[in-house]
Amino acid sequence: MNFDTRLIPYGRESVRDAAELLEHGELVAIPTETVYGLAADALNENAVKKIFLAKGRPQDNPLIVHISSMKMLSPLVREIPDTAKVLAERFWGGPLTMIFPKSDKIPSVTSGGLDTVAVRMPASEAAREIIRKCGFPLAAPSANLSGKPSPTTARHVFEDMNGRIPLIIDGGECAVGVESTVICFKGDKIHILRPGGITAEMLSQFCEVEVDKAVTAQPEKDERVLSPGMKYKHYSPKADVYVVNAHGKAFEEYCTKRSRYENKLIALGAGVSEHGVFLDYGSTPEIQAQRLFALLRRVDDLGAKTVLVEMPEQSGMGLAVYNRLLRAAGFKIIKMGDSK
Repeated sequence: MNFDTRLIPYGRESVRDAAELLEHGELVAIPTETVYGLAADALNENAVKKIFLAKGRPQDNPLIVHISSMKMLSPLVREIPDTAKVLAERFWGGPLTMIFPKSDKIPSVTSGGLDTVAVRMPASEAAREIIRKCGFPLAAPSANLSGKPSPTTARHVFEDMNGRIPLIIDGGECAVGVESTVICFKGDKIHILRPGGITAEMLSQFCEVEVDKAVTAQPEKDERVLSPGMKYKHYSPKADVYVVNAHGKAFEEYCTKRSRYENKLIALGAGVSEHGVFLDYGSTPEIQAQRLFALLRRVDDLGAKTVLVEMPEQSGMGLAVYNRLLRAAGFKIIKMGDSK
């Protein structure tokens, strides 16, 4: 990996350049509405292996396959449940990934050795146009070094992937800011493996929904997982992150007290005034999702050693924010009265 990485804006010429590289088995970072993706031909085993190399990603971590139309789905899977068809009609393109039994077209490396494949159709016109130009589906995990906060701007991608890939397409800031919701089907139930922009409440309009225990708890060390973002520590800055189970004034007082005896501490609060150690990460779950990864990168730029984050809501979009924070913190939660 020793590329002269180009960063160019989304447009007709950049789509053509991206498709040409992808057709030749190279990697391209592309914008989506969730986070930037590190794309390769999902059906090309050698190309997909380059994703793991560029990211430093464990190879038992399955990848999500991105398509631009429903006609691309059928050759990739053995079965499409009726509920999946309904959800695709309602939420595709959008931040919803569904898991299906995979066809023989999907290489084992793409599915993380599983007999299932995760598929989504992005809402991003840039992503769909690149897929259409290629004519094949793209495997595209987040375009960051494995474990670091996911990139929501092209500049974030450049920080991690400069020299590792030939091309980054700049499509502006991502609208959603966290990765897609990942679901599978268990009988007549929707099972959420990773929360995201399509919430449990939205899905419950169609059938019963259950949330996997690993969304808010750490999986067993050797446990096999169906979705990215379930098993390994993710989304982490260099700073040590803690989720603080406190809100409002209680959170601010706790962080202010710690800052008096702890150097290089930064606090991310919900709707706080930005002063001293405090950064505002948003007063609603939707804003928090948009800002979270950029702020987790910013705290490193500011030289923080410790980051305290106000506990988010745990329903709606707040569940996605909470899920990402738990993994960024390595499941470290401070309850009031704790010193750490």
